[in-house]
Amino acid sequence: MNFKDYIRTIPDFPKKGIMFRDITTLIQNSTAFAEVIDVFHQRYHTKKIDYVAGIESRGFIFGGALAYALDVGFIPIRKKGKLPWKTISETYDLEYGTDTLEIHEDAIKEGDKVLLIDDLIATGGSLLAASKLIEKLNGDIVETAVIIELSDLKGREKIIPRQLFSIIKFEGE
Repeated sequence: MNFKDYIRTIPDFPKKGIMFRDITTLIQNSTAFAEVIDVFHQRYHTKKIDYVAGIESRGFIFGGALAYALDVGFIPIRKKGKLPWKTISETYDLEYGTDTLEIHEDAIKEGDKVLLIDDLIATGGSLLAASKLIEKLNGDIVETAVIIELSDLKGREKIIPRQLFSIIKFEGE
């Protein structure tokens, strides 16, 4: 299946010059959505994973489904102020300011194997911040996984030495 056929591109959103890659058209198609989860499941079902951690909000969609398929727990990594228990936080840079991600301080125990997932990597800021949160709790990141990688923005380089797996790459399109 060519997953790019299920990604809608919206020019100049959220600001002029940005080509927004919209996954809502992919998740609306049950076959395409299931096949994305199958690709991830095939890659990770033999690896030792204790949790799938997903980044708010679209990482929840794929992360929750994948955690179910792998028969492991799911950990939400949310924007500041959204989690009800004691948290740790990590602030990261955006093109237009900063943002902060949080995780419950008891979400991960030392040595837990965590697969980190989001829908997309652009500059890598949110994935790096989420990785740092997992590592602060002494979790081991098995891999970072995304549906879409915007290669031109070099986010992969920001998260080194962590491994990144992406299903679709958009380069200068």
